[in-house]
Amino acid sequence: MAEAKLFELNNGTMRVIVSNYGCTITSVFVPDKDGKLADVVLGFDTIEPYQKGAAPYFGCIVGRVANRIRDGKFTLNGVEHSLPINKPPNSLHGGNKGYDKVIWDVAEYKQGDTPSITFKYRSHDGEEGYPGDVSFTATYTLTSKTTMRLDMEGVPENKATPISLAQHTYWNLAGHESGTVLDHTIQIWANHITPVDQYTVPTGEIMPVKGTLFDFTTANKIGSRINEVGLGYDHNYIIDCGEEKSGLKHAAMLKEPASSRTLDLWTNAPGMQFYTANYVNGIVGKGGAVYGKHSAACLETQGFPNAINQPNFPSVVIQPGEKYNHSMLFEFSTE
Repeated sequence: MAEAKLFELNNGTMRVIVSNYGCTITSVFVPDKDGKLADVVLGFDTIEPYQKGAAPYFGCIVGRVANRIRDGKFTLNGVEHSLPINKPPNSLHGGNKGYDKVIWDVAEYKQGDTPSITFKYRSHDGEEGYPGDVSFTATYTLTSKTTMRLDMEGVPENKATPISLAQHTYWNLAGHESGTVLDHTIQIWANHITPVDQYTVPTGEIMPVKGTLFDFTTANKIGSRINEVGLGYDHNYIIDCGEEKSGLKHAAMLKEPASSRTLDLWTNAPGMQFYTANYVNGIVGKGGAVYGKHSAACLETQGFPNAINQPNFPSVVIQPGEKYNHSMLFEFSTE
Protein backbone atom coordinates (compact mmCIF):
# COMPACT_ATOMS: atom_id res chain seq x y z
CA MET A 1 0.00 0.00 0.00
CA ALA A 2 1.48 3.33 -1.05
CA GLU A 3 1.64 5.93 1.70
CA ALA A 4 0.44 9.50 1.60
CA LYS A 5 3.30 11.95 1.19
CA LEU A 6 3.99 15.60 0.35
CA PHE A 7 6.03 16.62 -2.69
CA GLU A 8 7.46 20.02 -3.60
CA LEU A 9 7.62 21.72 -6.99
CA ASN A 10 9.98 24.70 -6.85
CA ASN A 11 11.36 26.73 -9.77
CA GLY A 12 13.02 29.41 -7.65
CA THR A 13 10.15 31.88 -8.02
CA MET A 14 7.04 29.94 -7.02
CA ARG A 15 6.67 26.89 -4.85
CA VAL A 16 3.86 24.34 -4.80
CA ILE A 17 3.33 21.51 -2.32
CA VAL A 18 1.15 18.61 -3.44
CA SER A 19 0.21 15.24 -2.01
CA ASN A 20 -0.46 11.91 -3.68
CA TYR A 21 -3.46 11.72 -1.34
CA GLY A 22 -6.21 13.01 -3.62
CA CYS A 23 -3.68 14.86 -5.86
CA THR A 24 -4.12 17.59 -3.27
CA ILE A 25 -2.45 21.00 -3.50
CA THR A 26 -1.66 21.94 0.09
CA SER A 27 0.32 25.16 -0.53
CA VAL A 28 1.06 27.56 -3.38
CA PHE A 29 3.61 30.28 -2.64
CA VAL A 30 3.63 33.16 -5.16
CA PRO A 31 5.14 36.66 -4.99
CA ASP A 32 3.26 39.93 -4.56
CA LYS A 33 4.15 43.25 -6.27
CA ASP A 34 7.18 43.62 -3.94
CA GLY A 35 8.35 40.05 -4.48
CA LYS A 36 7.09 38.90 -1.10
CA LEU A 37 5.91 35.30 -1.08
CA ALA A 38 2.63 34.23 0.47
CA ASP A 39 0.79 30.91 0.57
CA VAL A 40 -2.43 31.61 -1.31
CA VAL A 41 -4.44 28.40 -0.77
CA LEU A 42 -6.43 27.12 2.20
CA GLY A 43 -5.25 23.86 3.71
CA PHE A 44 -3.48 22.03 6.50
CA ASP A 45 0.18 21.70 7.53
CA THR A 46 0.14 17.89 7.46
CA ILE A 47 -1.69 15.18 5.54
CA GLU A 48 -3.53 13.76 8.58
CA PRO A 49 -6.42 16.28 8.66
CA TYR A 50 -7.13 15.57 4.97
CA GLN A 51 -7.18 11.83 5.69
CA LYS A 52 -9.48 12.35 8.67
CA GLY A 53 -12.01 14.25 6.55
CA ALA A 54 -11.43 17.69 8.09
CA ALA A 55 -11.19 19.38 4.68
CA PRO A 56 -14.23 20.47 2.65
CA TYR A 57 -12.39 19.33 -0.51
CA PHE A 58 -9.42 21.68 0.06
CA GLY A 59 -7.06 21.51 -2.92
CA CYS A 60 -7.96 18.07 -4.20
CA ILE A 61 -9.06 16.52 -7.48
CA VAL A 62 -12.62 15.23 -7.26
CA GLY A 63 -14.21 12.52 -9.42
CA ARG A 64 -15.23 10.30 -11.11
CA VAL A 65 -17.83 13.02 -11.62
CA ALA A 66 -17.44 16.42 -9.97
CA ASN A 67 -20.34 18.37 -8.52
CA ARG A 68 -23.87 17.04 -8.03
CA ILE A 69 -25.75 14.21 -9.70
CA ARG A 70 -29.45 14.49 -9.05
CA ASP A 71 -30.79 11.83 -6.66
CA GLY A 72 -27.52 9.90 -7.12
CA LYS A 73 -28.89 8.15 -10.20
CA PHE A 74 -28.26 8.01 -13.93
CA THR A 75 -29.03 5.65 -16.79
CA LEU A 76 -26.43 4.83 -19.42
CA ASN A 77 -26.88 2.38 -22.29
CA GLY A 78 -30.11 1.14 -20.69
CA VAL A 79 -28.54 0.39 -17.30
CA GLU A 80 -29.48 2.40 -14.21
CA HIS A 81 -26.61 3.23 -11.89
CA SER A 82 -27.05 4.22 -8.24
CA LEU A 83 -24.46 6.31 -6.47
CA PRO A 84 -23.91 7.12 -2.80
CA ILE A 85 -26.16 9.96 -1.57
CA ASN A 86 -23.35 11.75 0.29
CA LYS A 87 -24.93 15.20 -0.01
CA PRO A 88 -28.64 14.43 0.41
CA PRO A 89 -30.65 14.16 -1.75
CA ASN A 90 -27.79 14.05 -4.30
CA SER A 91 -24.42 12.47 -4.96
CA LEU A 92 -21.51 14.93 -4.76
CA HIS A 93 -17.93 14.85 -6.07
CA GLY A 94 -17.75 11.13 -6.76
CA GLY A 95 -19.45 9.77 -3.64
CA ASN A 96 -18.32 8.72 -0.18
CA LYS A 97 -14.79 7.89 -1.30
CA GLY A 98 -14.08 9.91 -4.41
CA TYR A 99 -10.66 10.38 -5.97
CA ASP A 100 -9.89 13.07 -3.37
CA LYS A 101 -9.81 10.31 -0.73
CA VAL A 102 -7.57 7.75 -2.40
CA ILE A 103 -3.79 7.49 -2.61
CA TRP A 104 -2.56 7.95 -6.17
CA ASP A 105 0.68 6.39 -7.44
CA VAL A 106 3.56 8.69 -8.34
CA ALA A 107 4.32 7.86 -11.97
CA GLU A 108 6.97 10.55 -12.50
CA TYR A 109 8.58 13.31 -10.42
CA LYS A 110 10.96 15.77 -12.09
CA GLN A 111 12.92 18.66 -10.64
CA GLY A 112 14.61 21.51 -12.53
CA ASP A 113 13.40 24.66 -14.28
CA THR A 114 10.03 23.15 -15.17
CA PRO A 115 9.43 20.76 -12.28
CA SER A 116 6.47 18.40 -12.54
CA ILE A 117 4.79 15.47 -10.87
CA THR A 118 2.47 12.92 -12.45
CA PHE A 119 0.02 10.93 -10.36
CA LYS A 120 -1.90 7.92 -11.65
CA TYR A 121 -4.89 6.01 -10.38
CA ARG A 122 -6.87 3.07 -11.73
CA SER A 123 -10.54 3.30 -10.83
CA HIS A 124 -12.32 -0.03 -10.90
CA ASP A 125 -15.69 -1.03 -12.30
CA GLY A 126 -18.45 -0.36 -9.76
CA GLU A 127 -16.31 1.96 -7.62
CA GLU A 128 -18.75 4.33 -5.88
CA GLY A 129 -21.40 3.02 -8.30
CA TYR A 130 -19.70 4.10 -11.54
CA PRO A 131 -19.38 1.73 -14.51
CA GLY A 132 -16.13 0.39 -15.98
CA ASP A 133 -12.44 0.46 -15.20
CA VAL A 134 -10.75 3.79 -15.93
CA SER A 135 -7.06 4.71 -15.91
CA PHE A 136 -6.42 8.28 -14.77
CA THR A 137 -3.37 10.52 -14.71
CA ALA A 138 -2.94 14.02 -13.30
CA THR A 139 0.21 16.07 -13.95
CA TYR A 140 1.12 19.31 -12.18
CA THR A 141 3.88 21.31 -13.95
CA LEU A 142 5.46 24.67 -13.22
CA THR A 143 5.63 25.71 -16.88
CA SER A 144 7.20 29.13 -16.28
CA LYS A 145 8.33 31.32 -13.38
CA THR A 146 4.80 32.02 -12.11
CA THR A 147 2.64 29.57 -14.06
CA MET A 148 1.30 26.19 -13.04
CA ARG A 149 -0.44 23.78 -15.39
CA LEU A 150 -2.61 20.79 -14.53
CA ASP A 151 -3.34 18.12 -17.13
CA MET A 152 -5.92 15.46 -16.24
CA GLU A 153 -6.58 12.43 -18.44
CA GLY A 154 -8.87 9.44 -18.15
CA VAL A 155 -9.23 6.41 -20.43
CA PRO A 156 -12.18 4.03 -19.91
CA GLU A 157 -11.01 0.47 -20.55
CA ASN A 158 -14.20 -1.52 -21.05
CA LYS A 159 -17.43 0.45 -20.51
CA ALA A 160 -18.76 3.88 -21.37
CA THR A 161 -18.83 6.10 -18.30
CA PRO A 162 -19.37 9.71 -17.29
CA ILE A 163 -16.09 11.44 -16.40
CA SER A 164 -15.78 15.00 -15.14
CA LEU A 165 -12.87 15.77 -12.84
CA ALA A 166 -12.44 19.08 -11.04
CA GLN A 167 -9.57 20.70 -9.15
CA HIS A 168 -11.02 22.10 -5.92
CA THR A 169 -8.40 24.53 -4.60
CA TYR A 170 -9.60 27.35 -2.35
CA TRP A 171 -7.77 30.56 -3.35
CA ASN A 172 -7.10 33.64 -1.23
CA LEU A 173 -4.55 35.79 -3.04
CA ALA A 174 -3.87 37.95 0.04
CA GLY A 175 -2.62 34.82 1.79
CA HIS A 176 -4.55 31.87 3.19
CA GLU A 177 -4.78 33.37 6.68
CA SER A 178 -5.99 36.82 5.68
CA GLY A 179 -9.77 36.64 6.11
CA THR A 180 -12.44 36.95 3.45
CA VAL A 181 -12.05 37.37 -0.31
CA LEU A 182 -14.92 39.86 -0.55
CA ASP A 183 -12.45 42.59 -1.61
CA HIS A 184 -10.92 40.46 -4.37
CA THR A 185 -12.15 41.34 -7.83
CA ILE A 186 -13.12 38.66 -10.30
CA GLN A 187 -13.85 38.62 -13.98
CA ILE A 188 -15.47 35.52 -15.48
CA TRP A 189 -15.65 35.06 -19.24
CA ALA A 190 -19.16 33.67 -19.15
CA ASN A 191 -22.30 35.19 -20.64
CA HIS A 192 -24.45 32.43 -19.10
CA ILE A 193 -24.85 30.29 -16.00
CA THR A 194 -26.84 27.13 -15.34
CA PRO A 195 -29.36 28.17 -12.64
CA VAL A 196 -29.98 25.72 -9.80
CA ASP A 197 -32.79 24.35 -7.67
CA GLN A 198 -32.91 24.41 -3.85
CA TYR A 199 -30.38 21.55 -3.72
CA THR A 200 -27.85 23.34 -5.98
CA VAL A 201 -28.56 21.07 -8.95
CA PRO A 202 -28.95 22.79 -12.33
CA THR A 203 -32.54 22.97 -13.57
CA GLY A 204 -31.43 22.46 -17.16
CA GLU A 205 -32.00 26.08 -18.07
CA ILE A 206 -29.25 28.22 -19.65
CA MET A 207 -29.57 31.75 -18.24
CA PRO A 208 -27.93 34.95 -19.52
CA VAL A 209 -26.06 36.77 -16.72
CA LYS A 210 -26.55 40.25 -18.18
CA GLY A 211 -28.38 42.44 -15.67
CA THR A 212 -28.21 39.82 -12.89
CA LEU A 213 -26.21 39.35 -9.67
CA PHE A 214 -24.16 36.74 -11.53
CA ASP A 215 -22.68 39.07 -14.12
CA PHE A 216 -18.87 39.17 -13.87
CA THR A 217 -18.25 39.75 -17.58
CA THR A 218 -16.47 42.87 -16.39
CA ALA A 219 -14.34 42.73 -13.25
CA ASN A 220 -16.23 43.39 -10.03
CA LYS A 221 -15.66 42.88 -6.33
CA ILE A 222 -16.77 39.44 -5.15
CA GLY A 223 -18.49 41.11 -2.21
CA SER A 224 -20.31 43.76 -4.24
CA ARG A 225 -23.61 41.81 -4.46
CA ILE A 226 -22.89 38.58 -2.61
CA ASN A 227 -25.40 39.25 0.19
CA GLU A 228 -28.21 39.27 -2.36
CA VAL A 229 -27.29 35.79 -3.64
CA GLY A 230 -28.21 33.90 -0.47
CA LEU A 231 -25.23 32.16 1.15
CA GLY A 232 -22.93 33.26 -1.66
CA TYR A 233 -21.90 32.10 -5.10
CA ASP A 234 -21.98 28.37 -5.87
CA HIS A 235 -22.86 28.31 -9.56
CA ASN A 236 -21.68 26.82 -12.82
CA TYR A 237 -20.59 29.46 -15.31
CA ILE A 238 -20.56 28.61 -19.01
CA ILE A 239 -17.13 29.68 -20.30
CA ASP A 240 -18.29 31.06 -23.64
CA CYS A 241 -16.75 34.46 -24.35
CA GLY A 242 -13.05 34.39 -23.46
CA GLU A 243 -10.14 34.54 -25.85
CA GLU A 244 -8.31 31.31 -26.64
CA LYS A 245 -4.66 30.39 -26.59
CA SER A 246 -3.05 27.00 -27.18
CA GLY A 247 -6.48 25.34 -27.13
CA LEU A 248 -7.46 26.79 -23.76
CA LYS A 249 -10.13 29.44 -23.10
CA HIS A 250 -9.74 32.32 -20.67
CA ALA A 251 -12.09 31.38 -17.83
CA ALA A 252 -11.47 33.83 -14.99
CA MET A 253 -9.20 36.49 -13.56
CA LEU A 254 -9.02 36.81 -9.78
CA LYS A 255 -7.18 39.78 -8.30
CA GLU A 256 -6.34 40.95 -4.78
CA PRO A 257 -5.89 44.73 -4.69
CA ALA A 258 -3.48 45.18 -1.75
CA SER A 259 -0.84 42.70 -2.96
CA SER A 260 -1.71 43.08 -6.67
CA ARG A 261 -1.54 39.28 -6.91
CA THR A 262 -3.55 38.17 -9.91
CA LEU A 263 -4.57 34.69 -11.05
CA ASP A 264 -5.61 34.16 -14.66
CA LEU A 265 -7.21 30.78 -15.24
CA TRP A 266 -7.39 29.12 -18.64
CA THR A 267 -9.13 25.81 -19.40
CA ASN A 268 -10.54 23.54 -22.09
CA ALA A 269 -13.53 22.60 -19.90
CA PRO A 270 -16.99 23.97 -20.82
CA GLY A 271 -17.95 25.18 -17.34
CA MET A 272 -16.54 26.58 -14.12
CA GLN A 273 -18.07 26.37 -10.66
CA PHE A 274 -17.52 29.70 -8.93
CA TYR A 275 -17.80 28.94 -5.21
CA THR A 276 -17.16 31.40 -2.40
CA ALA A 277 -16.54 29.01 0.52
CA ASN A 278 -20.07 29.50 1.79
CA TYR A 279 -19.99 26.45 4.06
CA VAL A 280 -16.52 26.98 5.53
CA ASN A 281 -17.02 27.72 9.21
CA GLY A 282 -14.20 27.95 11.74
CA ILE A 283 -11.85 25.35 10.26
CA VAL A 284 -8.39 25.54 11.85
CA GLY A 285 -5.82 25.35 9.08
CA LYS A 286 -2.14 26.01 8.42
CA GLY A 287 -0.28 27.75 11.22
CA GLY A 288 -3.45 27.82 13.33
CA ALA A 289 -5.25 30.14 10.89
CA VAL A 290 -9.02 29.98 11.28
CA TYR A 291 -10.92 29.81 7.99
CA GLY A 292 -14.44 31.22 7.97
CA LYS A 293 -17.24 31.83 5.51
CA HIS A 294 -16.12 33.51 2.25
CA SER A 295 -12.45 33.04 3.19
CA ALA A 296 -11.60 31.84 -0.32
CA ALA A 297 -12.82 31.46 -3.88
CA CYS A 298 -12.91 28.16 -5.77
CA LEU A 299 -12.64 28.22 -9.57
CA GLU A 300 -13.51 24.64 -10.45
CA THR A 301 -13.47 24.07 -14.21
CA GLN A 302 -15.70 21.14 -15.07
CA GLY A 303 -18.33 19.53 -17.21
CA PHE A 304 -21.75 20.94 -16.34
CA PRO A 305 -23.16 19.58 -13.05
CA ASN A 306 -25.66 16.72 -13.49
CA ALA A 307 -24.89 16.69 -17.24
CA ILE A 308 -25.41 12.92 -17.27
CA ASN A 309 -29.13 13.57 -16.59
CA GLN A 310 -29.48 16.71 -18.76
CA PRO A 311 -29.62 15.91 -22.49
CA ASN A 312 -29.22 19.59 -23.44
CA PHE A 313 -25.89 19.90 -21.54
CA PRO A 314 -22.60 18.93 -23.23
CA SER A 315 -22.11 15.19 -22.75
CA VAL A 316 -19.64 13.98 -20.11
CA VAL A 317 -19.79 10.37 -21.34
CA ILE A 318 -16.48 8.93 -22.54
CA GLN A 319 -16.44 5.73 -24.61
CA PRO A 320 -13.94 2.87 -24.05
CA GLY A 321 -10.64 3.67 -25.72
CA GLU A 322 -11.49 7.36 -26.01
CA LYS A 323 -9.64 9.83 -23.83
CA TYR A 324 -10.97 12.38 -21.36
CA ASN A 325 -8.72 15.47 -21.42
CA HIS A 326 -9.04 18.38 -19.01
CA SER A 327 -6.35 21.04 -18.70
CA MET A 328 -6.05 24.10 -16.48
CA LEU A 329 -3.45 26.85 -16.67
CA PHE A 330 -2.93 29.02 -13.58
CA GLU A 331 -1.04 32.19 -14.50
CA PHE A 332 0.06 34.34 -11.57
CA SER A 333 1.14 37.94 -12.01
CA THR A 334 1.12 41.29 -10.20
CA GLU A 335 -0.66 43.36 -12.81
